[in-house]
This record gives sequence, structure tokens and C-alpha cells, in this order.
Amino acid sequence: MSTHVWHGHATKRTAALVGCTALVLSLTAATAQARPGHHHRDTARQTLPAGDGWASQGAGTTGGAAADAEHVYTVSTWAEFRAALAADGTAPRIIKVRGTVDAVSEGCEAFAAPGYDFDAYLEKYAPENWGMDTDLSAEPDDSPEGLRRVSAAQQDRSIKANVPSNTTIIGVGRGAALKGASLQIKGVDNVIVRNLTFESPVDCFPQWDPTDGDRGNWNSEYDSAVVYGSTHVWLDHNTFTDGDHPDSAAPTHFGMLYQQHDGQLDIVKGADYVTASWNVFTEHDKTILIGNSDSESTAAVDRGHLKATFHHNLFKNLVERAPRVRFGQVDVYNNHFVASDDYAYSFGVGKESALVAEHNAFTLPAGVSPAKVLKRWNDSPLSAAHNRVNGRTVDLVAAHNAANPDAALRSGAGWKPTLRTKVLPSRAVPFVVDHGAGAGRLR
Repeated sequence: MSTHVWHGHATKRTAALVGCTALVLSLTAATAQARPGHHHRDTARQTLPAGDGWASQGAGTTGGAAADAEHVYTVSTWAEFRAALAADGTAPRIIKVRGTVDAVSEGCEAFAAPGYDFDAYLEKYAPENWGMDTDLSAEPDDSPEGLRRVSAAQQDRSIKANVPSNTTIIGVGRGAALKGASLQIKGVDNVIVRNLTFESPVDCFPQWDPTDGDRGNWNSEYDSAVVYGSTHVWLDHNTFTDGDHPDSAAPTHFGMLYQQHDGQLDIVKGADYVTASWNVFTEHDKTILIGNSDSESTAAVDRGHLKATFHHNLFKNLVERAPRVRFGQVDVYNNHFVASDDYAYSFGVGKESALVAEHNAFTLPAGVSPAKVLKRWNDSPLSAAHNRVNGRTVDLVAAHNAANPDAALRSGAGWKPTLRTKVLPSRAVPFVVDHGAGAGRLR
């Protein structure tokens, strides 16, 4: 780019009190030990420490740490952010995000095709008018569905941001956010994303599919972040949330929730060597998908890949997929899962998955059984040891199998993780994670 203005830089009681103080001190020390031990003072130039999850495999993950001064950008608008991503090929770059960068600042109306009318869409495709046997794929371009497709394409082009190789994206201070954006980490290597709040993109134009299930369904697009066919990606100290647009506030149409969210994080299409650490994932339904299909064409791409590590993350008030796994060797340790009343499950055990879930803590509402933590989608073995539910050690596989004898899971993932930071006992996890995870807590 020729110019830019946005680059830059005794008694039982006494004994109990002593014990509690010692516990707090030890957990505080554990927090410091568990966090990555960077030596660079500039957080924007910090790299993933050796041995910190799958993203440290091989050459490790350095992002844009080697960027020269001309490739350090500070951005505060969506246009500036996309321009910084597009500048100068794959030269290492650091993009510092200041404040809230809104990808949909002009509202959904800015993407609507001339003539698009949602009320007309609802009228034409209402089940009593359209029926439930035919999807909308053959509708012509001038139909309500055709105009919806054009509108959706315009949103797609506007809110997606492609991240090049050798890039660090980092929020400045405590209030940095990407709102309504979909970060596309696609077909690249060596990317770091830290200290950002991601407010989930809202699909302005969901599609009605009357043939989806017994009652039809609204289908939406856009994840907050997609790791697609990419390698060496580190996501650290971010917060993923639905923010101002929770599903609980969404209307229903045709008797079904007008779903305007997809996932918070997808790792798909042969992606490999991903570490997600010290993040908060909150207030969402379908949260994290690793491997997006059981099909043989997808399997040919995903087998041997999709290696990911999740540690010291807070998963709070989520419905499902934390994560749902196909194919990959996925290590999930030292995370805290806090469920609400609409909780469905945390770990989805999918086709040819090899999940290791150890030293995690779960806080479940009264009446919610530990048997719900695991969901069997496929007969794939997993390792699940040293996990605690509401303060008690629980064998999650045994709990699942006792409640689901006709859909039992097998223990033993067939591999042992070696790329880990200091592993905390699961009893220490809630305190450490709740006080250290999320955007604005990077140090």
C-alpha cells in the first residue's frame, strides 16, 4: 500500500483458614505456571512456546513476530482491517485491533438485493402454501428465494476476511472486538489470533429448507473463525460470544427458531496443528466443529489431520459441540465447562475421532447427569480420565455407558498427548481458568 495512517506500534478454624490461603496462593502460582512463558515484552511479537499443544509441532507457530515496522498496522475500522490483511502478499505482518471493528456497521439492509422482501419470502414459502416436500434450490433468480441468494452472496463477500500466512492479529487493551465478522484462516500456515472478543456474525438471510428434518428448518452461514486446510494456528485469550444477538432473542417462523448463527470456531478440510488456549466460548448453540462431514470425500482429506489442542478454556452456557470431533487427534485438558439448563452435551464423539479429554472440570446444574457430557455420534474410542463433575471425580465413559447401554462408548483413544503445558489437577481448574481466560486478560 502506498500510504496508511494506521500502522504503528491451630484451631480447626485457623487451620482451615491457613489451608484456604495456601490453596489460593498455590492456585495463583499455578495460573502463572500454566500460562505460556513468553520472554518478549511486546505481546504482539510473542510466539507460541515450545510444547504448547499441537500448534507447536514441527517449526511451531510464530505468526507475524518477524514483521518489520512497515508491516505493523493498527486498525479501528473494518475497511482498515481488511486492507491490512490484503497488503503485501505473505510478508510477516502484525495487525493490532483497537476498539470494536464492526463488519456490519450499516446493518443488514446494506446487503439486501433490490426487491428483496422478507414478508414476501415468508408468504410464498409458508408450509401451507409451499408444502414440505420440495426444497427451494430450483427457485429462479427473480423469486423471493432467488433474491435471498443474491442478498446472502453480498453479505458473504462483505463480512469474510481472509487471513494470510505469517500473521498475528491481536487486540489492543481490554476492549478490542470483531463484530459480525467471519475470520477465514484458509489454506495458509502460521497464524496467531489473540486478545479479541468475537461477537458472532448474524446471518441476515437464513434459508428455509422444508425438507430438513420432520418440520423443516432455517439454515444459516458464517462462523466467527474458520480454520480451513490451514496449519500452525494459535488462538489465545479470545472471547467468543453471541453478544447482542443471543438465540433466546430470536423469533420463530414456520414453527422453527429463525436461526441466524452457525458456529464459533470450525477446524475443517484437512486443517492441522491448532492450539486454542485461554479462550472463553459462551452463549452459543453449535460451538466448535472439528471435521464437518462423515462423507468419504471428506474423509480422504481429513484422515491423519485435524490435530488440535484445547487447554485452559472456559466453555460457559453452551448447548453443544465443545467440541464435536471427527477424524482428528484432539487433546482437551484443563478446561472448565459451565452448563446451563439447555445443555445438550460437551464432547461429540464422531467418525474415526481420537479424543483425549483429561483433567477437566464440569459445573452442571442440579439434576443434569454427568452422562450428558459425552455424546456418541459414532463408535470411536476415546480417553477420558481425571475429570471432575461438581467437585467429584467421575469416569465420564462409564457414566455415559450406564445411561446409554445400547450406545456404549469404548475407552482408549490409541495415542497419548505429549505437547502440553503444565497440567493442573482438575480441582484447581475452575479457579485458574475462570480468573485467567478470555479477552482482556492477556499479559
